[in-house]
Amino acid sequence: MTLRVVQWTTGNVGKQTVAAIARNPELLLVGCYAWSTDKVGRDVGLLCGLSPLGVTATSDVDALLALRPDCVVYNPMWPSVDELVRILSAGVNVVSTAAFINGQRLGPDRKRLVDACTRGGASLMGTGISPGWAELLGIVLAGISSRIDKITISEAAHTALYDSPDTEKPAGFGRPIDDPNLQKMTAEGTAVFGEAVAMVADALGIELDEIVCKAEHAKTTTDLDLGSWQIAAGCVAGVAASWQGRVGERTLVELNVRWKKALVLDPDWKIEDGYTIEVQGLPTIRSTLQFLPPPDFQVKALADFMVIGHIMTAMPAVNAIPRVVAAPPGIVSYPDLPLPLPRGLVRL
Repeated sequence: MTLRVVQWTTGNVGKQTVAAIARNPELLLVGCYAWSTDKVGRDVGLLCGLSPLGVTATSDVDALLALRPDCVVYNPMWPSVDELVRILSAGVNVVSTAAFINGQRLGPDRKRLVDACTRGGASLMGTGISPGWAELLGIVLAGISSRIDKITISEAAHTALYDSPDTEKPAGFGRPIDDPNLQKMTAEGTAVFGEAVAMVADALGIELDEIVCKAEHAKTTTDLDLGSWQIAAGCVAGVAASWQGRVGERTLVELNVRWKKALVLDPDWKIEDGYTIEVQGLPTIRSTLQFLPPPDFQVKALADFMVIGHIMTAMPAVNAIPRVVAAPPGIVSYPDLPLPLPRGLVRL
């Protein structure tokens, strides 16, 4: 059965979800929400660098919900609980890449989402490459160990080409290196990783006593021009956060990120882009992941490589659509669902 899908925003990630939906014979794009007024009334395909798709972007939420889509692919930079409540209450399922895994950090707003799911009989899932899919891979790898002592998932990235101050500044980038609020900023700016720690613990069937964040920072030794914003010498251009799920004094789940925006930092960090996933136990499993372009990948500038990251963020959500549509009402995550399958992606 073809599933009817509404796209919510057409930013960097949204462009890739639209392209994936348009190519997938099991999905039908029926509408698109435009946040920017200059996108209203334009064909979604043209907005996303594709051929016309015959679907016009609109800011009329009621009109989109009246289309009775099976699912909304929700790709804003940050989630709006009010928007999600409105969509879910109308009986529309949601897959999201907008800094959401299970809403554990949202307090009363999480109950609003759960209540909206109940009213509408809809499900909500958050994912992405990390947090999201990377944690799913860690869970899958742990399935061949007879004893699990700890799962650690570490992301490292040079992010000089990632021009997104709205997501990076909240984590502490650009702040003076001696800012006393840096630890708090990084914890709040990366809090979605704490939700992912809870998701992994849920998959393991353990109840954590606490989830804590420890942060490190490094400064740039020169002024940085990052495109739409700058970081002055002596300010934060390296952010690392370690989110740890603990039982007593023991850390059982650890999610690490280390992001570097300058070639030279003080203190200097030597990192290699990619992911390392380690399951300590019997046996201990260690897997490293790197992401490379295919031979036919068209590159006109170094920034074009960022498209790979946008694709990797988009596809876990697109692939999860059938599972989320079929799920019982509520907030769901990978441990609650059958394994999402990459259907409709092979070109014959």
